[in-house]
Amino acid sequence: MLKMPNIILIGYRGTGKTTIAKNLGEKLGLLIINIDEEIKKQIGSINESVKKHGWKEFRETESRIIQNLDIKDAIIDCGGGVVESEKNIENLRKIGKIVLLKADSNTIIKRLEGSHERPSISGNKPFTEEVEEVLERRIPLYKKAADFEIDTDNKTIEEVSGEILKLIKENE
Repeated sequence: MLKMPNIILIGYRGTGKTTIAKNLGEKLGLLIINIDEEIKKQIGSINESVKKHGWKEFRETESRIIQNLDIKDAIIDCGGGVVESEKNIENLRKIGKIVLLKADSNTIIKRLEGSHERPSISGNKPFTEEVEEVLERRIPLYKKAADFEIDTDNKTIEEVSGEILKLIKENE
């Protein structure tokens, strides 16, 4: 097993975080921690919880999980809104290198079409408008949080994983 910092993946929905986390985890023999899955263990369905209790409770659970992460040799796959809390980013920085996976809004919309697993962020806007609006708000937060940025548009899983490994190794 390679000795390297935890690799923490951030980015908007549909940029490839979960797919890339699985690929890197398998390739490197590292544990994969999916923050949304950890949240589900505590609150059940994210959709149902957000409908019933709102985003605030979801974000509080997310922050608690991140604050309590005490792990080495892992790929950490964060939900798209992890950057909404500066405290989350401070806690993540303590345990690894943060890699922003990004894609343009058209790519994101194509990748997310037909997905009903993810609750609406705005609650009342058409899907395409929501993507544009939330991306506009979050892009500065993503850029501020990231140690590295990788564009996933028109790239294979292997290409993106390779770029991440190269950046991590070059900057150890």
